[in-house]
Amino acid sequence: MKALLLDRYGKKRALRSTEVPSPALSEDEVMVQIHAAGVNLLDSKIRNGEFKLILPYRLPLVLGHDVAGVVVKVGPRVRQFRPGDEVYARPDDFRIGTFAEYIAVKEESLAIKPKALSMEEAASIPLVGLTAWQALIEKANLKKGQKVFIQAGSGGVGTFAIQLAKHVGATVATTTSSANIDLVRGLGADVVIDYRKDDFEKILQGYDVVLHSQDATALEKSLRVLKPGGILISISGPPDPAFAKGIGAPWFVNLIVRLLSSGVRKRAAGRDLTYSFLFMRASGRQLGEITSLIDSGAIRPEVDRVFSFDETNEAMAYVEKGRAKGKVVVRVR
Repeated sequence: MKALLLDRYGKKRALRSTEVPSPALSEDEVMVQIHAAGVNLLDSKIRNGEFKLILPYRLPLVLGHDVAGVVVKVGPRVRQFRPGDEVYARPDDFRIGTFAEYIAVKEESLAIKPKALSMEEAASIPLVGLTAWQALIEKANLKKGQKVFIQAGSGGVGTFAIQLAKHVGATVATTTSSANIDLVRGLGADVVIDYRKDDFEKILQGYDVVLHSQDATALEKSLRVLKPGGILISISGPPDPAFAKGIGAPWFVNLIVRLLSSGVRKRAAGRDLTYSFLFMRASGRQLGEITSLIDSGAIRPEVDRVFSFDETNEAMAYVEKGRAKGKVVVRVR
């Protein structure tokens, strides 16, 4: 099959187009013919070597964390899917590889594609949808009437998280550029802050939840907009001990992680706040919940651009610029 390989770690290193064997299929896996693949900043960070300690992939590696496609074969223990099903998923860590023509995905990580969505739209959902779900529903237990601050509202996670929070019944504040104010308001944001003109710390106060995705400066400011008992969930770091324990990291990684997050955890505790790092995990069950929301019209995908498979390197470069409105997708088939 055709695939794009990362031969060595390196910033802006191009993926190499080549022919590789189709993936082996385990008893509990489903072979998916890939029609479209989402492009995420996580792909670039892995390519750059930023996750070598916590995700020690063996090179060469096929990147890609979002897939939408058609089932062509199932393992003997698979019960929920059959050939011909249209599906989507965020494959498990160490089983990624959607920048290719086929991928084997664990049955428990797969879900039926939302009926109303194209393959490209469906491929834009899994990673950002699961990130928002696990942050707001699972970790924060966001409830009707609470206030949540979602940073970078026009990005992939932001566009999904705003809609999810509004569905729950929360009041949503977000940051974006002036060019995207109408976009995030249309998604349901109640308070929109132009980050180039205003300081969110001076505008927001008494928030229950912050979904943090920006730099260390924004992290510190975010602690100050939360009320006592609030929770700050970061998807951009620093990782915390609970994360290291969850991935079964070796002792030295646990030590590094503990040191990296000690400052923010201490400052959070001093304000009666909780700090939590989220590195989302694959879940077909949660994707099924998301499918129901999409099919009901509660959430819609936001796709900025669709690139051809041969333009995947260009798609990654576009995502790295940080100006995409929603998600960027590669059409594989």
